[in-house]
Amino acid sequence: MTRITILGAGFGALTAIRHLRRQLPDAEIHVLAPKAEFVYYPSLIWVPTGLRQGSELRIDLNRFFSRKHVRFHSGRVTAIEAQGRRVRSDQGEEIDNDVLLIATGGRSLRKLPGIEHGLAICDGIEAAEQIRDRLALLEAGDIAFGFAGNPAEPGAVRGGPIFELLFGIDTWLRRRGRREKVRLHFFNPMHEPGNRLGSAAVAGLLGEMERRGIQTHLGNKILAFHDHAVETEGEQIPADLILFMPGMTGPEFALPSGLPLSPGGFIQADGHCAVPGFPGVYVVGDAGAYAGSPDWLPKQGHAADLQAETAAHNIVRFLRGEAPDKRFKNELVCIVDGIDNAFMVYRSPEQARVIPSPLWHLAKRAFEWRYLLHYRA
Repeated sequence: MTRITILGAGFGALTAIRHLRRQLPDAEIHVLAPKAEFVYYPSLIWVPTGLRQGSELRIDLNRFFSRKHVRFHSGRVTAIEAQGRRVRSDQGEEIDNDVLLIATGGRSLRKLPGIEHGLAICDGIEAAEQIRDRLALLEAGDIAFGFAGNPAEPGAVRGGPIFELLFGIDTWLRRRGRREKVRLHFFNPMHEPGNRLGSAAVAGLLGEMERRGIQTHLGNKILAFHDHAVETEGEQIPADLILFMPGMTGPEFALPSGLPLSPGGFIQADGHCAVPGFPGVYVVGDAGAYAGSPDWLPKQGHAADLQAETAAHNIVRFLRGEAPDKRFKNELVCIVDGIDNAFMVYRSPEQARVIPSPLWHLAKRAFEWRYLLHYRA
C-alpha cells in the first residue's frame, strides 16, 4: 500500500490531505506534527482588540483526521534520512514513506539583541493574547510596530500582520477615546516597507499611516530592543509595547538532513514543489524557496494552499511513474484590514491592484468562516 508522510498541520498540510485523499482513497496518509490542531493565523490580528478569542482560532483536527483516515503522530521532526524515505521524530519514532511532503512552515530569526522585549503576532495564540492583555493596561504611552527580513533572503518577510495590527489597534484606541494619549510608531529598515505588495500598495499604506497620525521611522537598520525603546542606527524610538515580526528562515531539521537550501535557509524546490535530488520529496508553504518564482511571492496561507494543490497533483503522477505537469500559480492575495477600513491587494506576474473598501473587513471574516468549515465539521 502506498504510504505518504506529511510533516506539519498547517494550511499546506491540510489542503494536501484533502486533495490527496480524493485522488488516492486507499493510500496510507501519516501526519507528524506537535499537536493535532490547526491555528487559523490570519485572524490572530483580531485577538488583541477582542474581535476574536484565541479558542475560536484553535481547531481540533482529530475528527478531520478520522474522516480522512489519517494516522496522526505527535512530535517534531528531528531528521530526514534515506533520501527522504524515513523521518525521525523527537518522540523516538521512525516513520517510513513512499512520498514525503514537508509542510512544517519556517522559523523566525531571533538574533537581534533584546528581541525578547518584543511580541510577534505570528508566534501564535499565546502571543496574541499577551498583546491583548498589555494593550488593555496601556492608558497612555507609545507602541512601536515593525518588521524585518532575512538579510540572506530579503523576500523572507511577513509584514502584512503588522500593518493590520497597526491599523486595527489605531481604530480600537480611537473607539475607546485613548488614541490621543497613545502614540503609534511604525519602524522598518526599508525606505519602502511592504514593497512586495507593489508600489501602489506601499503608497497606500504610508498614506494611511499619515492620515491616522502614525509616526514613521524608515530606512534605518534595527540595532536592538530595550525595555522601553527600539534602537536603530538613526534614533531611539520610545516604546511601552513593541510589536515586531522578525525575518524568517527554514525549518531547523533541513540542514542536518542534507536537503538543498536557499541562501536564507529554506528548502529548495522547483515550480512543481519537488525537491531537486530527492525523488518523492515535496515542500509547500513557508518551509520552501521556489525556483522561478518572483521575489514578491509571499509567505502566506494562500500561497501554501496553491502549492499544496499542485504538490498533491504531482505526487499522484509520481506514484504512477509519470512526469510532473502542474506548476503552482504565483499569486499574492492579501486583505489588509483596519476594522473600520481595509483594502485588498492582488498581485500576479501580469498585474498588481489595490482596491480599498470597508467591505473587505466583512469579506475577510466571511472567508475565515468558509475556510474553517473543512475542519470544524
